[in-house]
Amino acid sequence: MENKMGTMPMPKLMITMSLPIMISMLVQALYNIVDSMFVARLSQDALAAVSLCYPVQTIMIAIACGTGVGFNTLLSRCLGERNTDKANQVVLHGLMIALVNWLLFVVLGFLLARPFLILFSGQENVIDMGVVYLQICTTLSFGIFIQITYERILQASGQPVYNMIMQGIGAIVNIVLDPIFIFGYFGIPAMGVAGAALATVLGQIIAMLLGIWIVQKKTQSIQIHIQSFSLDFSILKQIYKIGFPAILMQSIMSFMTVFMNQILVPFSLLAVNVFSIYYKLQQFVFMAVLGMTNALVPILAYNYGAKAYSRIQQAIRISLGLSIVIMAVGTLIFQIFPSQLLLLFDANVSMMEMGIPALRIISFSFVFAGISMVLGSVFQALGHPNTSLWITLLRQLVVLVPLTYVFASIFGLNICWLSFVITEILCAFLSLVALRYVDQKTIQPLKTFEV
Repeated sequence: MENKMGTMPMPKLMITMSLPIMISMLVQALYNIVDSMFVARLSQDALAAVSLCYPVQTIMIAIACGTGVGFNTLLSRCLGERNTDKANQVVLHGLMIALVNWLLFVVLGFLLARPFLILFSGQENVIDMGVVYLQICTTLSFGIFIQITYERILQASGQPVYNMIMQGIGAIVNIVLDPIFIFGYFGIPAMGVAGAALATVLGQIIAMLLGIWIVQKKTQSIQIHIQSFSLDFSILKQIYKIGFPAILMQSIMSFMTVFMNQILVPFSLLAVNVFSIYYKLQQFVFMAVLGMTNALVPILAYNYGAKAYSRIQQAIRISLGLSIVIMAVGTLIFQIFPSQLLLLFDANVSMMEMGIPALRIISFSFVFAGISMVLGSVFQALGHPNTSLWITLLRQLVVLVPLTYVFASIFGLNICWLSFVITEILCAFLSLVALRYVDQKTIQPLKTFEV
């Protein structure tokens, strides 16, 4: 496994490492879309309730994945340095963090679900459905936290095919259970949005159990022995040195969604639904690039630990090229088929009138967003997480939200979507400028170690 990340030709390594993760994340995005498709068939209020809960779900995933970035980077470095004992301790600390995060969200779900939803809606039925959905998702969130930890173990150990199987089966379980639990089939009562939540968490729990089994049976470089756990604050510090900025970076997306909902609610709940639908459709494109960047982090971290200058350069170039191609294809799909995409969610005439221009305008930002996403992972893997954090702050909060508010206030709803395009162009340029700095400070010094 270690030899593969250090010796396999980089184009082949990028494809073999990225493709399984990309497929699994695309399946993940697909079941998010399917979830909303089934909920939309209940009612627009049900879709609004689930849409308003979405920022909390993304915060949970942000904490799990952000911690996973630090965990994955440290674990990959330990494996690259052949430090097996420390690698095993890193894994145990990652699992401990996952359990603590789960308990935190159990408490927050019961205390804050209703106050959170009241901020965005005065409709009692929307609030009630949202509370039920959110409390189920938080109470059983141990599945997603532990699942993502095991995903990162598989990524760091160079076995992304198992990662794909794990996520894929979890997603299939979700997709199969969605209509059964939501509408009631095979003697199971119709549960509405509660059924959608149960299908989601059961899919995550199945994926978690499968991940535990795969790591125990198939991963030779990682041996998990709970009795050998010894709390080491230096490991926690190293995980969160990279992980905390990554958590903030990924949580920004959740806060952006909250602020966007605040901007759109005065127009109508329909505007909130259009943005939610766009966001889930966009994920199907973005998840392909995110899958690639998830593979890129351990590849760069391993080769950084091994001081392999030329392989780091190759990985960055290949990742940028792939992201541009993927995002260009996504842009074409949004330009040519916006009405077909919206019809997946039972869109009526009003939603079509609002949604078609939104999808077409925002999709022009995709290629530029892909550049920033790839370079953000480069900065994280090479020990510059704050650079990545600042770029993401600008992309999803500091520039985007005020610009959207100004455009919406002055020009109306259709023009406000241009804020996404302007923001992504600016941040792609800044990311390329930052890359020159990171290259000179971190990558170029490795030339002296090349054989």
